[in-house]
Amino acid sequence: MIGSQFGNVVIVVWREGVEALLIVGILNAWLRNNDASGIGRRYLWAGAAAGLLIACGFGTTIALSSSTIPVTSREIYEAIATLLAAGLIVHMVTWMRGQGRLLRDELEAALRQETSTASWWGVFTLAALAIAREGAETILFLLGALSASESASPAEPILGGIAGVGLALATYALLQFGSWIVTWRLFFRVTEVMMLLLAASLLMSGVDTLSKLGMLPSTARLWDSSAMLSDHGPIGALVAGLTGYRSQPTLLELGFYAAYWICVVLLLRKTTAPEQVVVAENRAEIQR
Repeated sequence: MIGSQFGNVVIVVWREGVEALLIVGILNAWLRNNDASGIGRRYLWAGAAAGLLIACGFGTTIALSSSTIPVTSREIYEAIATLLAAGLIVHMVTWMRGQGRLLRDELEAALRQETSTASWWGVFTLAALAIAREGAETILFLLGALSASESASPAEPILGGIAGVGLALATYALLQFGSWIVTWRLFFRVTEVMMLLLAASLLMSGVDTLSKLGMLPSTARLWDSSAMLSDHGPIGALVAGLTGYRSQPTLLELGFYAAYWICVVLLLRKTTAPEQVVVAENRAEIQR
């Protein structure tokens, strides 16, 4: 049965995949229009491939290091990974809100500097670092999401990753060639909400784990909505995994959940509302 783990993986890979495609698309479009030799684009694609390899190496290192953690410490490790992923997701969303609109200009400025000196290795490095960063973010988010989920099927994260990549490719194509149907602004708004809900779910999972370990105080349960939607049922568990819903919340859980959303709202209000993004819809963004 497809559960919350599958949904979490799809959301993360989908959002981060589109961001990675967006960065490569910006770099490729600029080079296509400003580098008649085509050399820069070859270095671009080589750099993108190197970035993927770096991200894979990072993920492998994380996986190998986590496997050496003693069983007695694994729950603490998973709680920390979950809370760290939640914080990083919030940081990523707020950063994209405030600085994402400048990303295109920054990338193009860096390309102009590299191509003016025919420093093609600079193009390679720029692409490699950009893709490696997106890949590392994806791995850290997935680490937290998988640590917070209990799946009966080990195939869920694999299927979720495949579905996320396919959805990212389809979404990018739709955004490029059908922007009158789905705009970049709408895409980032929708996925922003989904990522923030996922971060809330990760926060609640981390709080639950720390409470069970006695590292947080136990508090009374406030209500029981299990009759309407149990967070242990097939649908309720999916909702809980994607949003942090609890059918029997404690005062501590409700306090953390409320504090999380208050902090998120305040952080988002401090950032400049973006003209998402990068691919300004009023300009000839990324050429076909």
